[in-house]
Amino acid sequence: MTKNEESYKTCVSRLMQADSLRMGCLEAVRALELPEGYIGAGFLRNAIWDYLHNKPSPTPLNDIDVIYFSKTTPKQEDKALQARLSNAMPNVNWQVKNQAHMHTKHNHEPYSSCEHAISYWVERETCVAVRLIDNDQIDVLAPFGLNANFAETISLSPLFKRSEVMHKRVEEKGWLALWPKLQLVT
Repeated sequence: MTKNEESYKTCVSRLMQADSLRMGCLEAVRALELPEGYIGAGFLRNAIWDYLHNKPSPTPLNDIDVIYFSKTTPKQEDKALQARLSNAMPNVNWQVKNQAHMHTKHNHEPYSSCEHAISYWVERETCVAVRLIDNDQIDVLAPFGLNANFAETISLSPLFKRSEVMHKRVEEKGWLALWPKLQLVT
């Protein structure tokens, strides 16, 4: 791990620990004891972008993307897990997806882990996830590292080949208006 990557992970830990909503979400997911249970995408990406833009309060999250990896857990279990999280934190829009099944939705070869699965998400900056581990430390999952997140860019994941999808997402989600220092890298 490079020195920059280490300092980025330290920064991520501080950002998560300073945000009571995010910590509550991380604790709720940890309580489920999911195999490779993480919260991904905007949960972390947006926190970094808010920090870099010196936002006094977090940008509201549309949903909380919980991921885990279990080849033996049936697909319908995702809804039951989502319900358990909703009972724990009813004011949160939980989305739970077992990444062991997601390759079929995208017509990919089977994924081998959460890290492998999220490497196919659209933007490099979205290919990130965090979890709270037993010693209350923040574990970061970032198959392409965190440099792009802290460079204030929006760029296509190396494994996602459709830039038009990224451009549409950037426009629909209004990222450049929410975080005006971001640069779209094509």
